[in-house]
Amino acid sequence: MNSSYRRRSENEDEFLFLILPEVEGSTSSQSSQKKPIHTSILTGATYIHETLTGHEVLCQRRFHMEREIFQALVQKLREKCKLEDGTYVSVEEQVGMFLYTVSKNASNRTVQDRFERSGSTVSYYFHIVLNAITSLACNYIRMPSLHPHRILRQQKFSYFQNCIGAIDGTHFPMTIPDGQQDPYRNRKQGLSQNAMVACDFDLKFVWVHPGWEGSASDARVLQDALNHGFSVPPGKFYLVDAGYANTPQFLAPYRGTRYHLQEQGRARQKPQSYQELFNLRHAQLRNHIERIIGILKKRYAILKAATSYDINTQVDISMACCILHNFIRLHNGDMTLPERCTEDIDESNMEAVPDGDTQYNVDVPAFNSLRKAGNAMRDAMAKAMWDDYIARR
Repeated sequence: MNSSYRRRSENEDEFLFLILPEVEGSTSSQSSQKKPIHTSILTGATYIHETLTGHEVLCQRRFHMEREIFQALVQKLREKCKLEDGTYVSVEEQVGMFLYTVSKNASNRTVQDRFERSGSTVSYYFHIVLNAITSLACNYIRMPSLHPHRILRQQKFSYFQNCIGAIDGTHFPMTIPDGQQDPYRNRKQGLSQNAMVACDFDLKFVWVHPGWEGSASDARVLQDALNHGFSVPPGKFYLVDAGYANTPQFLAPYRGTRYHLQEQGRARQKPQSYQELFNLRHAQLRNHIERIIGILKKRYAILKAATSYDINTQVDISMACCILHNFIRLHNGDMTLPERCTEDIDESNMEAVPDGDTQYNVDVPAFNSLRKAGNAMRDAMAKAMWDDYIARR
């Protein structure tokens, strides 16, 4: 969008009128009367000022992040992405409109009413901020440290010393044009994108590979990520669930054996074999990926409902939300905040999507050839872990 469009879209905020025809009156009075639609005293600029200078809870409720982190984000976008104040819309308000949209899954019209701006202005700055945030992917989504995480110093996790994180597939609802929907139809018969995400044990995303059709298996999306820059350092591995092949780089639980934490809790008994013990320890560590996905979707309600944006924008939104999560995490943001910020979100249009594949479908030849080596590695770890467990019991 050029500068003339930008000026035109901003000027609409000053001269937007709602034309209301008169029901009664003379012919001359029936000519339509112009009446301003945005007349609230609490303008967008005032709303932002109140948010940043009022009670600290306001920023948390409205934008789902702490006030100091909001200000740090604005500063980063000014410095790194060269975002500038518009004639009428400051960078703070631009970012505020974007965060209000993704945090509450707010429609363009809702944002218009909240910030007293025209629809074209809301749309223009939404895309400006979206492009700026996604440009920061390389700065905030980075591969994990190769040094063993402190959580692995615990005796029960000592056999996972070479683990650098966890991986899972997650679905985000999408709106897809007629004629393009079939590949995006997931196993629940809804429309979604399948995104592969990897995290470390500090609850930060270390890789995000969004945009795959909802019908694609988690393993296929992982293979595509490997073809587009994702890699596992020699001797290291990630934890995955049963929807992936068990290989030396991607360690999965034993199939047909209890492995989820809830299953272990319901059983109310200690592990009875080396497979059960391995699956329990595996699930305790892999729970990090389930936590980070849960936090992400609670913080950004837009990821739980299909939107009217085009396909590429919907994919970019999911990436931007992951970047924002890492930005908040790096600034020591409260990871429990999303749990307290859902009371004003309309959940009637939230859609149910698959959590991830329940089992590996043997659909990636490159993984199939590594399963034997992965099984041998897992058996050696599990049996050594079991021997130590029996000795200490």
